[in-house]
Amino acid sequence: MTDRIRAGIAGVGFMGTVHARAIRRSGGIVVGVVGATGESSRRAAERLGAERPVDSYQELLGSDIDVVHICTPNATHAPLVRAALAAGKHVVCEKPLAVGRAEAEELAGLAAAAGVTATVPFVYRFYPAVREARDRVATGASGAVRLLHGSYLQDWLAAETDDNWRVDAAAGGPSRAFADIGVHWCDLAEFVSGHRIVAVAAQTMTAVPHRGGRPVTTEDAAVVLFRTDRGAVGNVTISQITPGRKNRLWVSVDGSAESLSFDQENPESLWIGGREVNRQWLRGAGAGSAAAEGYVTVPAGHPQGYQDCFDAFVADTYAAIGGQPPDGLPTFADGRRAAVITEAVLASARARAWVEVAA
Repeated sequence: MTDRIRAGIAGVGFMGTVHARAIRRSGGIVVGVVGATGESSRRAAERLGAERPVDSYQELLGSDIDVVHICTPNATHAPLVRAALAAGKHVVCEKPLAVGRAEAEELAGLAAAAGVTATVPFVYRFYPAVREARDRVATGASGAVRLLHGSYLQDWLAAETDDNWRVDAAAGGPSRAFADIGVHWCDLAEFVSGHRIVAVAAQTMTAVPHRGGRPVTTEDAAVVLFRTDRGAVGNVTISQITPGRKNRLWVSVDGSAESLSFDQENPESLWIGGREVNRQWLRGAGAGSAAAEGYVTVPAGHPQGYQDCFDAFVADTYAAIGGQPPDGLPTFADGRRAAVITEAVLASARARAWVEVAA
């Protein structure tokens, strides 16, 4: 392997562009890209700064790359991951890792057996404020966690005329809103708190029953109650139909000594609530834990955002390829975990009952 990681990208839409920027900023080289057609591959190679376009995924895997980034529609993830692992490549696969629990478990097992680095971009873990919150819980500053609650709200499907390939279950899978953004919220809540969700009671809703001339079978929104393995309870509202909310992931971790609140649309601070005094931790002010300060890249007052998180995620993935995985790196095991929770949410909504979450 050369000193610089050589990467290929499958899928050249918005996420492929985000991955390409992160590869370059992490010191990697975008060797090849492949889109849905030869023409889209050629245009993307120029736009993303790749060395060359390739005509097929098989050609990409046969080229001199160390890692492949899979940014294609959800239903294609499993076969592309299997092929990458069979070719001995490291893999970064967009979430959901697979559209069902069985396939996600299979892919996690194959990656472990292959001995490669295989990650899923749960990138909200990489905000310094999130690392500060996690550190406060882990060191006991927040006390015992009692309650986890919040929401993840978007509006890109709020209008009845809005449509996207994710709406089609054949391409996006049996869950849409929860599998797309709800799993991010659950990952963040578990990551910060150290708790695991063990049972859910869910209600889903399809507010717009037809889009693009076809029936919609996936959910626009979900409300989930849950309990954890360490005695906490919680709830979360997930929506892709909330006007005015662009990407509002908000989570509160309420401990016996303090509560911690993080808002992804205002990510430069962490709200710390106390009985007598409420405080605001500011990113880059120099008072953070080592865990938080390690992800500060610019001084306070110079905002860090989503792309910075993605850059940090890819940099940590590439560090794992060259040696020991950094703390908090989301792997295929976390992708499997997301599929397990999604399955339980869908089962609960169908049964209108509490459902245990598999280990």
